[in-house]
Amino acid sequence: MKNIGIKISLYLNYFVFAILLNSVGIVILKSQKNYGVNEVQASILEAFKDLPIAIVSFFIASFLPRIGYKKAMLIGLGLVTIASLSMYYGNSFNSAKILFATVGISFALIKVSVYSLIGTVTENQKEHNSLMSSIEGVFMIGIALAYFLFPAFNTTENPDSWLNVYWLLASISLLSFVFLLFTKFEKSEAIPGVNLMDDFLQMFKLITKIITIVFVINVFLFVMIEQGIMSWLPTFNEKVLHLPENIGIMMASILAISLAVGRLAAGYITKKINWIWVLTFCIIAAMLLVIFVLPKTVGLEVKAINSLADIPLIGFAFPLIGLFIAPIYPLLNSVVLSALPQKLHSSMTGLIVIFSALGGTLGSRIIGWLFQNQGPENAFYFTLIPMGLLLISFFILKKLTTKNEA
Repeated sequence: MKNIGIKISLYLNYFVFAILLNSVGIVILKSQKNYGVNEVQASILEAFKDLPIAIVSFFIASFLPRIGYKKAMLIGLGLVTIASLSMYYGNSFNSAKILFATVGISFALIKVSVYSLIGTVTENQKEHNSLMSSIEGVFMIGIALAYFLFPAFNTTENPDSWLNVYWLLASISLLSFVFLLFTKFEKSEAIPGVNLMDDFLQMFKLITKIITIVFVINVFLFVMIEQGIMSWLPTFNEKVLHLPENIGIMMASILAISLAVGRLAAGYITKKINWIWVLTFCIIAAMLLVIFVLPKTVGLEVKAINSLADIPLIGFAFPLIGLFIAPIYPLLNSVVLSALPQKLHSSMTGLIVIFSALGGTLGSRIIGWLFQNQGPENAFYFTLIPMGLLLISFFILKKLTTKNEA
């Protein structure tokens, strides 16, 4: 298979970062128990993770091709290998801050590189759609795995036992580093501008294009939906379904697993069906789940629950919304990147990362406000608004990309 080494490397890189990024909630919990910090102090770890992603993407995305995508990914993998070992030996809240700041910086390097390289190892839009969806699917598998990986190393007898997981994460990062180091990159990497200032201006020029404006609105709306549901589903499970805390968290992993399955399936389906019909079906199906399934879970009478097996089947239905919202993000990214010249992929990826971070942050805040002011049983109904806006914007984006190709 052509470029198989590069593709495997992209999968590996995304997989390890999915685990590290999704571990922030677990480390917040352990920081309160082991390091004596309160909830407000522990919550700063989210900022240490997210802010470096947005800031670094903004400043390096446009001229990352000058550094070289392979070199940038090697730097990212090297940094998280060292940071994982530092977390094990440091065993402190400050070590956790350093870990997530490093993960954020490194992920910015990885994501911009991965998204830019997809265009060099695919030959048409359908291949681009397929690879983008499958890579994002592997990312969701990593997220789901984090829900089970950290508890596997945690024991009540030894409060520091959970730190052993960082030896495994460091090993996976190092394995990815070595594999990437010996992977041959046949295609030369295009340099977008004539100098660094011109590279930096590429992102600002892109944002003035109508296709970019419509696209970033799409990305913003989708991530608002996804992160809003993902961040607050454990709270919904506890307050509305009245599930025990640990079971509520495990139930949230069903959303991550369904997102993974949805994205991997989309990677196959989009080889045969045009992306606009895939996305139209997906968003309508998601809206129908909210309209018809959510009321049944809200009104569910739950008896004593001690394991996942005790939960009525309808309780598993709403997290399956992940199957239908899953293909949206990778397909939107793929559609727009495919419509742009290769030299603009790095700059556009910078915009993707920035607006994804903004959409995720705002989505979580809005759903949190709705949980408090409208009640946890009503909050998720408001996702119908951005879903409806997405459905309209899909067809606007289709028209713009078709015009751009012509």
